[in-house]
Amino acid sequence: MLSYNQKVDEKQLNSLALAYMGDAVYEKYVRYHLLQSGKVRPNKLHREATHFVSAKAQAKIIHAFTEKQILTAEEQAVLRRGRNAKSGSVPKNTDVQTYRYSTAFEALIGYLFLGGKQQRLEELIQAAFAIVEEEDVHHE
Repeated sequence: MLSYNQKVDEKQLNSLALAYMGDAVYEKYVRYHLLQSGKVRPNKLHREATHFVSAKAQAKIIHAFTEKQILTAEEQAVLRRGRNAKSGSVPKNTDVQTYRYSTAFEALIGYLFLGGKQQRLEELIQAAFAIVEEEDVHHE
């Protein structure tokens, strides 16, 4: 990543800004993951990516993280802030609750990325991929 004189303080950033960053970071990991798995046809790549990046998938990931109690107290606080953030608009194919959990997931990813917590970020992304892929196996 390019270096800047000023560090962005992830603790002070609002949740929607964290989610904005988290969305892009997670998308990059998903794309790389799909290419690594040998999927290279563009239309197939896009379709596969939606399994990981949809609001429904991200909400499912958060519920699984919570169930398995794998998040630290600090990460849970970021999730709560992200879930409670008012975005003003909700995509028409998603209910408000699902969208809020999705925003919480993206805020957590953004928080870890901006905080320079690379190892933890990748641990959680790996866990997220496992949750999504486990779900896909059950629905094939």
